[in-house]
Amino acid sequence: MSLLELKGVQKRYGSRTALDDINLSIEQGEVVFVIGPSGSGKSTLLKCCNLLERPTSGEIVFEGQDITQIKKVDRVRQRMGMVFQSFNLYPHMTAYWNIAVALRVVQRLPKSVADATVARQLDRVGLAERSQAYPSQLSGGEQQRVAIARALALQPKLMLFDEPTSALDPELVGSVLDVIREVRNDGMTMIVVSHEMNFAREAADRILFMSDGRIVEQGTPDQLFGDPREVRTRAFLARTRQN
Repeated sequence: MSLLELKGVQKRYGSRTALDDINLSIEQGEVVFVIGPSGSGKSTLLKCCNLLERPTSGEIVFEGQDITQIKKVDRVRQRMGMVFQSFNLYPHMTAYWNIAVALRVVQRLPKSVADATVARQLDRVGLAERSQAYPSQLSGGEQQRVAIARALALQPKLMLFDEPTSALDPELVGSVLDVIREVRNDGMTMIVVSHEMNFAREAADRILFMSDGRIVEQGTPDQLFGDPREVRTRAFLARTRQN
């Protein structure tokens, strides 16, 4: 059984169709990158996966359950971590509390257990010494690593990354990609929306190319980058090579 399956998913905003008949299966341990031009539906796809956006129609089956039928989705979202391009940290909380708040307040873990989890995750992303720093005292790359640690602390079954490096200065991108690489090597199932083509080629098991709300083409990195079948895929990849 697939860990996540989208069946005929559509998302419309009034007369505009953002996602059009998406059918997709994600297997346990698989790393899937989603590429495509701006406005192609990549971020909407991720937000529908964890119901930050409710699909207009279709099913989203996670761990064998159609989660579109669930009214209270907090428990689902705890098992499906998401990292945004804009970090989304609480500015009035330290790095420690940005990670600990869900553990202490939502999951009601004892302080000793939450403290150990936070320390482990901050160490994992290379920020063990920055637990008492506020977001304003951290670089963009450090903020994004705190955001990744926050998501991982809940021990999700699936990680969703929405352009995790797009808001970073070029010299900070590498530190975040290193953490994602490490998470991948630990066997985490991931869907990554990214414009980092070299990283996608290196890290993905499968790559999806989206355009106009549809999955136009998918395949292994070698297939999609080496011999794309679709004209739109070839044109998009040609543009990325020029930039």
